[in-house]
Amino acid sequence: MNYLWSPWRMTYIQDSNKEAECIFCIDWEKPDGSENLVIYRGNLAFVILNRYPYTSGHLMIVPYHHQPSIELLEPSERAEMMELASAAIQALLKTYHPEGFNLGINIGKAAGAGVAGHVHLHVVPRWGGDTNFMSSLANTRVLPEALEDTYQRMKEAWGEI
Repeated sequence: MNYLWSPWRMTYIQDSNKEAECIFCIDWEKPDGSENLVIYRGNLAFVILNRYPYTSGHLMIVPYHHQPSIELLEPSERAEMMELASAAIQALLKTYHPEGFNLGINIGKAAGAGVAGHVHLHVVPRWGGDTNFMSSLANTRVLPEALEDTYQRMKEAWGEI
C-alpha cells in the first residue's frame, strides 16, 4: 500500500463508535482488483470506480481520513484530492474521450450524499446527449460496458499518465 502512517488512521481503526459499514473504509483495506474497484492509491486519498456510475468511467476521489465534510480534512488531504482529480481527468480523456466533466462533492444526505459519513469527490465524464429516456423515465442507467471492463481500462490508463 502506498499511504503514509497517520495517528488519525490508528484512532479510526481502534474507534468502536465508527460507522459500522463505511464502504470506502472497507474497500481501501481490501487488495486492489475488480472486487473493490480501487484504481490508484495516493498518500492521503485513493481513486475508486463508482459501483453505481452515471456514465462509464465515473470515478471518485476518497480521502483515507473518514470525515463527513471537506472542511474537516487537512489542507494536504484536500490538495491531494484535487491533484488526483486532475490525474483522473487525464486518464478519462485518454480512455473515453469525453466532451466534458462534472466534478462534485455532495456534503450531507440533504445534498444527495450516498455515503454521507465519508466525503468524496465525483469525477464524471460527460458527452453531449448522454442522458436518455431510461434515466429520465425509468430511473434506470444503461452503461455500454461492464464495471470489470471499465476497471481494467482505467487501471491501464492510470499507469500511462
